[in-house]
Amino acid sequence: MDWRIALIAALVGYLIGAISWARVVARIFAPDDDITKTELDVPDSDEKFDMGSVSATTVSMHLGSKLGFLTVVLDMLKIAIPALVFRLLYPGDPYPQPYYLICAACGMIGHVWPVCCRFKGGGGLSAVWGGMFVIDPIGVFVTSIVGMLLGLLVAREIYVAYMAGIWLLIPWLWFRFPGSPAYLFYGVAVNVIFILASISDIKQYLHYRKQGKIDFSETAQLTAMGRAMYRLGKRLGVFKEEEAESAG
Repeated sequence: MDWRIALIAALVGYLIGAISWARVVARIFAPDDDITKTELDVPDSDEKFDMGSVSATTVSMHLGSKLGFLTVVLDMLKIAIPALVFRLLYPGDPYPQPYYLICAACGMIGHVWPVCCRFKGGGGLSAVWGGMFVIDPIGVFVTSIVGMLLGLLVAREIYVAYMAGIWLLIPWLWFRFPGSPAYLFYGVAVNVIFILASISDIKQYLHYRKQGKIDFSETAQLTAMGRAMYRLGKRLGVFKEEEAESAG
């Protein structure tokens, strides 16, 4: 591997990934609305759940699900297109050279910690799937669906269902690309980035969940994937009927 090309791939991935489409969409469609500070009311208290990211979810909360979906697509494309370019430029046998994996991983870093936005960006989920659509599109659906089912049926927790698909990337990439440690390293890298980006949300969620004050299902329903998880969870009996009515 040529480290000069690897460095170029990393820089290109990071700089394009650092484009905050959430801010761009908000600036175009609601220039007077500040989406950088988003808080959820915690039931039965004066406390707030601080959404630390500026992402498609916050766009959905402020501007509606259609613009939130547009932001998801743009965030995925900003990772997928540069990664695809490097994949096509540097093929290999039996697998493409790992420059496109470096580009995708660094694109996720730029998405989560954009230098142009004081290092406050998105949570990373759309960036992960943007890269995976170039690496292995089948894996996007397998890991997300299996992770959703494991989270709802085994853990019976929608937050686990939300994150499990990312965790499953590690064994999935090891299975799909045997003999190439670069894919396994990529799976581990995106998990580390994703967990680091989620630390604040996880701490807050566990704190309020322990007190019975917050249900992640309410926030999850702001995205298409979250709504699918919530509907499936209702059918599987994960949520109590009164919770379903209040969140729906």
